[in-house]
Amino acid sequence: MTTHDAPPIPSAAPPGASAPHEPRQPFLRRLWRGRPEDPRWARPALLGLLAATLLLYLSHLSASGYANSFYSAAVQAGSTSWKAFFFGSLDAGNAITVDKPPAALWPMELSVRVFGLDSWAILVPEVLMGVAAVAVVYAAVRRRFSPGAGLIAGAVLALTPVAALMFRFNNPDAMLALLMSVACYLVVRAVEDGRTKWLVWAGVAIGFAFLAKTLQAFLILPPLAIVYAVCAPVPLRKRFGQLAVATLALVVSGGWWVAIVELWPAASRPYIGGSQNNSFLELTFGYNGLGRLNGEETGSVGGGGGAGGTGRWGETGWDRMFGSEVGGQISWLLPAALILLAAGLVATRGLRRTSVTRASFLVWGGSLLTTMAVFSYMAGIFHQYYTVALAPYLAAVTGMGAGLLWERRREQWASIVLAASVVAAAAWGYVLLDRTPDYLPWLKWLVLIGGPAAALGLVFAGRLSRRLALGAAAAGLVAALAGPTAYTLSTLQEGHTGSIVTAGPAGASAMGGRGGGPGAGGGMRDGFGGGVPGGPGRQNQQGGQGPGVPGGGGFGGGAPGGQNGQNGQQGQQNGAGAGDGLPGGGVGGLLNGASVSSEARKLLEKDAGKYTWVAAAVGSQNAAGYQLATGDPVMAVGGFNGTDPSPTLARFQRYVEEGKIHYFIAGGGMGGGDSGTASRISSWVQSTFKKVTVGSATFYDLTRKA
Repeated sequence: MTTHDAPPIPSAAPPGASAPHEPRQPFLRRLWRGRPEDPRWARPALLGLLAATLLLYLSHLSASGYANSFYSAAVQAGSTSWKAFFFGSLDAGNAITVDKPPAALWPMELSVRVFGLDSWAILVPEVLMGVAAVAVVYAAVRRRFSPGAGLIAGAVLALTPVAALMFRFNNPDAMLALLMSVACYLVVRAVEDGRTKWLVWAGVAIGFAFLAKTLQAFLILPPLAIVYAVCAPVPLRKRFGQLAVATLALVVSGGWWVAIVELWPAASRPYIGGSQNNSFLELTFGYNGLGRLNGEETGSVGGGGGAGGTGRWGETGWDRMFGSEVGGQISWLLPAALILLAAGLVATRGLRRTSVTRASFLVWGGSLLTTMAVFSYMAGIFHQYYTVALAPYLAAVTGMGAGLLWERRREQWASIVLAASVVAAAAWGYVLLDRTPDYLPWLKWLVLIGGPAAALGLVFAGRLSRRLALGAAAAGLVAALAGPTAYTLSTLQEGHTGSIVTAGPAGASAMGGRGGGPGAGGGMRDGFGGGVPGGPGRQNQQGGQGPGVPGGGGFGGGAPGGQNGQNGQQGQQNGAGAGDGLPGGGVGGLLNGASVSSEARKLLEKDAGKYTWVAAAVGSQNAAGYQLATGDPVMAVGGFNGTDPSPTLARFQRYVEEGKIHYFIAGGGMGGGDSGTASRISSWVQSTFKKVTVGSATFYDLTRKA
């Protein structure tokens, strides 16, 4: 029985003997040939997979323009101001930060500093993270299993629809998924030889993941720590000592920035966006922490339901990952992965405590199950694209399980379970494809027929010739990946803009509106559509490019380069994002950057150098659209939703008296109600200063009283 617990790279010389000197091969040759024990096809196949992933993810990349204008505005600010770079400020005037730590912004900001502000400079770093994640997952699986298993894992990750979406988008999730993959890989390396350095580097990876998306980085800490504490090949006392050192590394790598921000005088740094008390710790444990679990995020646009209930962020419960909101994003191979995980644990149950093979299943499988459980029951803000965090774990488990069962296919139980996983993938693929009956209607039948046919061959794989067995395995892999590949290709062909994006064809993901259940509105897509709390249901569309607009789309918002032109005219008409008659700018001002006409841009750019902020606008997305259009700082009053108490009315009045703000833009955000800071500022501005109308957009000149 193959245990996979031999050293991953065998030594050519006996212990203590000096290895004969061999001339070092050129780098390109070593890169091409790979490990000596690998078959010749292994390294070219890996390089081909990485190259194909890179080319696929780069295709039509500029169609997404600035993608999420909220983060693109912060990238623009950080590319011109090192202070904004450090704090993650939304504007170069450093009025307020985004509602996350800044680590995910740093690669994009450095890219923009070098190449200038455009869609490619912002999004190519995300693509490279996706390719790196595929390489890490391959390397992790290959170390203990076959090259084929590693290639399956890498391909599954690359072709997961939500991964193809988020590795081409500028939200923090791409960096988070990459760093979580690196952490799992390093923990398995630590289990191999018990060396402290691997565990320390894993702590560093999780610490920087915290600086990308706060507490979500800690979801996999319990399984990683438990697996090392149980399986590491060193004495128990040393294991706990190593875990303590790794924890220290995590705290240092993730806490240095937090300590500086908390100790920095609040008067000389930007307000911490998303918090109510200008505290990053409050943001971390409140709005971005426990609030996400219980649905009580202060300053949020609304929470969700309890366990098994239906709330504003969809239905919670054990089957959430399979539901109409999320299923098409991530769950294509989830039934198969769960079967393979169980089979892997059963197959390795007789191995010794320090078995790296079993530890690999426990690390990746534990991370998958833990993250899936949290996502399934969290009642607060939940978006479909969060599930990209599951993609590396799911891919690794699939590759490891398939590789292990394939090697043991001569054992009848292994071939039957392998066949069952293919049937499960094909059956669930049929169900997901059937949810969009007008999308490639023939594909679901191909999957439904091809999967069981391939599974029949796999049942007898141990008795067939190697060529026939490989043919059955290839057919099963095609049947399992056909659905997610089609959804991925649809995702790659479209641009995606706004705060809430989904993968796959139109209608593939539906989220209920206020008070409704899943599918009550149109698909929530690209920053607008049904299912936004308080928002009407609409079909999935992409924003068009309006004249002089750094975007144009969805309810008066958009990002540059939006496709199809279906909403360009609407975005142009809505001007400052006051779309659909919703108070405070409607959904466009909340979920997507405001469209900006050429006349409005010229108005703001006139004498822009005399002011710290060329304008102030309620809501970060509303402000982001104008900042990206002009390249000049625009203050976001009230943060993302317009509900943060920043700046206070007194401070805003002081800014105006000092001549630091030129215009105030009407509309945008939620405003926090009649008693909110943003509402008080809006009322004071409207009653004090001269109104200037440019097209359908309304500005107030803060240098001219009414």
